[in-house]
Amino acid sequence: MLDVVELSRLQFALTALYHFIFVPLTLGLSFILVIMETIYVTTGKEVYKDMTKFWGKLFGINFALGVTTGITMEFQFGTNWSYYSHYVGDIFGAPLAIEALLAFFLESTFVGLFFFGWDRLTKVKHLLATYCVAFGSNLSAMWILVANGWMQAPHGAEFNFETMRMEMTSFLDLWLSPIAQTKFVHTLSAGYVAGAMFVLAVSSYYILKGRDLGFAKRSFSVGATFGFIAVFTVLLLGDESGYIIGQEQPTKLAAMEGEWHTEPAPAAWNVAVISNSAEGRNEFALQIPYAAGIIATRSLDKEITGLNELRVQNEERVRNGMTAYGLLEKLRSGQKDADTIAQFKAVEKDLGYGLLLKRYTDNVVDATDAQVKQAAADTIPDVGPTFWSFRIMMLTGGLLLILLIWAFVANVRKSVGSNKLLLKALLYGLPLPWVGIEAGWFLAEYGRQPWAIYEVLPVGIANSALTTGDLWFSIGLICLLYTIFLIAEMYLMFKYSRLGPSALKTGRYYFEQSTK
Repeated sequence: MLDVVELSRLQFALTALYHFIFVPLTLGLSFILVIMETIYVTTGKEVYKDMTKFWGKLFGINFALGVTTGITMEFQFGTNWSYYSHYVGDIFGAPLAIEALLAFFLESTFVGLFFFGWDRLTKVKHLLATYCVAFGSNLSAMWILVANGWMQAPHGAEFNFETMRMEMTSFLDLWLSPIAQTKFVHTLSAGYVAGAMFVLAVSSYYILKGRDLGFAKRSFSVGATFGFIAVFTVLLLGDESGYIIGQEQPTKLAAMEGEWHTEPAPAAWNVAVISNSAEGRNEFALQIPYAAGIIATRSLDKEITGLNELRVQNEERVRNGMTAYGLLEKLRSGQKDADTIAQFKAVEKDLGYGLLLKRYTDNVVDATDAQVKQAAADTIPDVGPTFWSFRIMMLTGGLLLILLIWAFVANVRKSVGSNKLLLKALLYGLPLPWVGIEAGWFLAEYGRQPWAIYEVLPVGIANSALTTGDLWFSIGLICLLYTIFLIAEMYLMFKYSRLGPSALKTGRYYFEQSTK
């Protein structure tokens, strides 16, 4: 039976995964609109104005649903994760506040100008509004991902035993953290791929139906070129992200690679495994020699530390955490002499590991050896879901690379209209970006467990004092509302996609011979 912590995690996971159905398309379409309207302003061709309006309508539907589902997530930090908000709110709240005050208002204000300013603004001013929508969307994503990146690697902060809270020491370290910035650009480029695939899929539908051909082929050209560039960016930044994970989160790296034992460098890459978590080994592994070590460490002589060895290392950190917890109790009781403070500072970095024992005992300093071993075992994420979510993300990335190269080459050769196999592959391949993106988010969050803030605050003590009944009710309500939102999104998207660009102006159809 699920307890309060597990239900709180489930609720946040559902809202995050639902919300991230809409975010990538907003990020991707915003810059596609910029490209289309820029071509319209520089060439004066009306077809590009109608392209901007048509794809802008679909962007607006998606944008509204993204905002609606995103608001709920931020409220949950106060309702479901109140101790988390207390413990790290001074740091975590800063990027969220900037996102709300700057990026969100910038984006939302100029979205209004984009939709209602066509007849009120000059061409150049309207184009500037479209640029602001796109940059606003990207800025919004940046600050959210900076906040999430800090959860993955808490740079620029330290614990204050006087207030019993984490406090910021350097905003630049928080903002420019390698894991935060890599996560930002990787997620952003994945959104660009999603936007490109959406335009390509809908354009392919029109071409297969033989309707609005001039419009569809121009849209296809923009989507193919934009997606071709974006998909290589995703792959390059994905490699960089994996390298940084190896430096910042070795347990996540070992779990997603299925490495139970430290192997001689360079380690083999596990294509597929049957993992036995109880015994700490793989029952079966299909391997490519040397590949994992070269990719993950970018060297021939650096090892990937296995999960069993990491568990032993973390057991020692749990024992140091017990010491840190005992010294913290002395400091809180008023024993603040220089010697006690110095001793605490020496083991302070392992305090979070000591807090893992809260799951098993209220008296952390007197935890038994069995409890210490249980806490150390908790630091190892479940290998199966972590390993396979990474493989799903990689597989979808590979398929998208093939599709977008294929689309780009066909566009350059001007053979799109005669290549029905490509058009069908793009149409039916539309879900691929979302499958990969959702798998990537699952990997990032699930692979961080058991930490709410990596090595600082365990999830098990970050929750609010709720009942399981409260959580089941809110989960049911959220699922109901979000399902209605998703149905509304799909209905409106299908409706206006089927109506097509010809619905923008009565009697105007864009055939192959159109030059406007």
